[in-house]
Amino acid sequence: MKAILRNIDVACEKGLPLCQDTGIHIFFVKGNLKLIESFAEFEEAIRNGVRKATEEVPLRPNAVHPITRKNPGNNIGVRMPYINYVPTDDPWLEITAFPKGAGSENMSFMKMLTPSQGLKGIKEFVLDAAIKSGGKPCTPTVIGVGIGGTSDIAMHIAKEALLRPIGERHPEKEIAELEDELLRAINETGIGPMGLGGKTTVLDVHVEYAYCHTASLPVAVNTQCWTGRRASAKIYEDGRVEETEG
Repeated sequence: MKAILRNIDVACEKGLPLCQDTGIHIFFVKGNLKLIESFAEFEEAIRNGVRKATEEVPLRPNAVHPITRKNPGNNIGVRMPYINYVPTDDPWLEITAFPKGAGSENMSFMKMLTPSQGLKGIKEFVLDAAIKSGGKPCTPTVIGVGIGGTSDIAMHIAKEALLRPIGERHPEKEIAELEDELLRAINETGIGPMGLGGKTTVLDVHVEYAYCHTASLPVAVNTQCWTGRRASAKIYEDGRVEETEG
């Protein structure tokens, strides 16, 4: 843990990335989508931002063709960066950059439970996923859990759950209690920082859910490494921009 904290200090002092794996680039765009005059131009602006950051920060060029493994060298490719849209009636548009490293993303799990497995089955699946992951996702991590919907919805909301600040509980009491129980159970495994043993395997567990089919119980786990990198900016109708560090 001391080495992790020192790493953060050095990164700040030298203006360098926290980790050599600067991830692939996921964006969440939330707010009044009417403020986007042209989605084609908007998405091209995001691509240009990723291209520029890859060259100037620099970011490691991680995005490759999944079959040929050809690397364009700029983190730009088919459906990458990937942009998620969440429409609201708010008078602003919030853009969140959410780079996702392979160490954590590779420790993603999804399972179609039967409704009869219920809450007990959900708890067992999430705990088993954490144990199978061990220190591979660069523990201590934040674990996002998506329950319900369909297979793709469950994984989507599991990733969305990672956007919530550490320590912030779900507004529904039953879900908040589940988050606390899973947090305690995973930390009791003793996996510890970087899998070397200790009391802190996860920094938090966040759960989101969606209504699902009466015959289904999808559950997904998406993990974020300890760096938890993200940054957001809100653009208001009057042109004001409010930046928020992740």
